[in-house]
Amino acid sequence: MRLIHCLNNISAQGTDLLDPKAYSLTDSLDEAEGILVRSAAMHDMKFPAGLRAIARAGAGVNNIPLDRCADEGIVVFNTPGANANAVKEIVLCALLLGSRDILGGIEWCRENADDENITKAAEKAKKQFAGQEIKGKKLGVIGLGAVGAEVANAAVELGMDVYGYDPFVSVSAAWKISSPVHYITDLKDIFRTCDYITIHVPALKDTIGMVDAHMCSLMKEGVVLLNFSRDTLVDEAALKVVLDSGRVKRYITDFATPGTMKMKNAVVIPHLGASTEEAEDNCAIMAVRELMDYFENGNITNSVNYPACDMGVCPADLTRIALLHKNVPNMTGQISSILASTDMNIANMTNKSRDKYAYTLVDLETKADAATIEKLKAIQGMMRVRVIK
Repeated sequence: MRLIHCLNNISAQGTDLLDPKAYSLTDSLDEAEGILVRSAAMHDMKFPAGLRAIARAGAGVNNIPLDRCADEGIVVFNTPGANANAVKEIVLCALLLGSRDILGGIEWCRENADDENITKAAEKAKKQFAGQEIKGKKLGVIGLGAVGAEVANAAVELGMDVYGYDPFVSVSAAWKISSPVHYITDLKDIFRTCDYITIHVPALKDTIGMVDAHMCSLMKEGVVLLNFSRDTLVDEAALKVVLDSGRVKRYITDFATPGTMKMKNAVVIPHLGASTEEAEDNCAIMAVRELMDYFENGNITNSVNYPACDMGVCPADLTRIALLHKNVPNMTGQISSILASTDMNIANMTNKSRDKYAYTLVDLETKADAATIEKLKAIQGMMRVRVIK
């Protein structure tokens, strides 16, 4: 029986997929073999020795210590694309909030609710809340992953002139992007030419603070900036300067920080991007399926600290071993030598690497004995050895 611990409330649409004959939810972190998490902070957690995997029901993983998990042989998964439609819809909402002073108009109505002549007064007041249509305007989409691609495609359908920037866009993602989207190779061109800019990249070493003073200085007069990705992507001090000057007409963000709450013309939303029932269900389903496939077959899909690897369902007549190790020379050679020395024939073997870490799956024609497993564990640079079946 594998025990799974939920650090946050996880949709039953996902947890109900766990076969009760093989899995059980536990309130104890110390005995968990797998963890399901949404936003709980994990950097200061001490992980139990038996923890094998963490699945984040969502895309962002800045709440999880990825390198430490990799060093401890813990595979971390996320669920890219599961909440893409939810985020796309709120970004479209933000585009409209940025084009017209809808919020100002709503507030005016509330402030004048007791006016018996509000119908006539509203007709006179509406001029101050007038705006522009988004049709025909230039939208810059920074990041063309699951969310960015959906935003770009939807904006094209709304008649916007869409420019996309993503130097790391995958082939599969590229196929999903509408052909009218202009692909931009220089990020500065997005800031120079676009009327609206929306950010859809993860918070990494190279992206944190990417919207800095220099980029702000390149922006068109009256631009609207949207940030539904991560608060740390924007240098708040630099942004405040261009908001105060009016160069940036409005900043609409899904992240409430002490800085943004005090900014002029900032519309701050309390992280509602993926907060829909459908998105929470989709993320939970995807996270649970990733965990189950890893536990039952050793396959890795959508990991953020180990390479993708898929050898399908474990064959009924074979033994499968998973090995998590450093990406160093002769690792597969040592694995093969140990297995050969005990007369174990390899029926199938796959080795994948990602940066400092690597993953090897081996199907054997005979059962691996305990002594052989201990020899494999003793290889220098080996983090974990799992007998899957």
